[in-house]
Amino acid sequence: MIAGIVLAAGASRRLGEAKQGVRLGSETLLERAVRVAVAAGLEPVLVVVSAGLVVENCLARVEGFRVVVNEAAEEGMASSIRVGVGAVCAGEEGAEGVVVMACDQPAVTAEHLRELMAGGEEIVASGYAGRRGVPAYFPRRVFGELMELRGDVGARELLRGARCVALVGGELDVDTVEELERARELFG
Repeated sequence: MIAGIVLAAGASRRLGEAKQGVRLGSETLLERAVRVAVAAGLEPVLVVVSAGLVVENCLARVEGFRVVVNEAAEEGMASSIRVGVGAVCAGEEGAEGVVVMACDQPAVTAEHLRELMAGGEEIVASGYAGRRGVPAYFPRRVFGELMELRGDVGARELLRGARCVALVGGELDVDTVEELERARELFG
């Protein structure tokens, strides 16, 4: 069993509105990410949100996930990864690994996540725009290292030498109004 951690605690400062609830076609960015994670077979799927962020309306039409609150979201991405991995470790699931993904990358597909999940004992990153990033698969053996992450750089150092699976369009994440317009052109 491989767990999914959907990072959705960002403040969306550059976008000017909560990106989690922004619509692409008939679904929100957060619904899209959770739907893809569930379709890939990730279990459990944990959605990490900041304290005070109301996401029920952003997730009205998907099932198969659990919301986990990150009280220290202002620290950045590393704190959300720690909260997600901590919840996986505290659960009874006994996950072999986790796939960490952002809620704002509309190009991610269930097929891509399944390719990452085939990593076994190897860290596997998504490759786009000449770099490695999320979504990424981390085996249980590196959970301790994930729990030590600090700041807003996420797991960049762990991904540096990781095997890579190409993610066409992965460089598009919805952080600005222009990126949202581009995402709507491509994905509805």
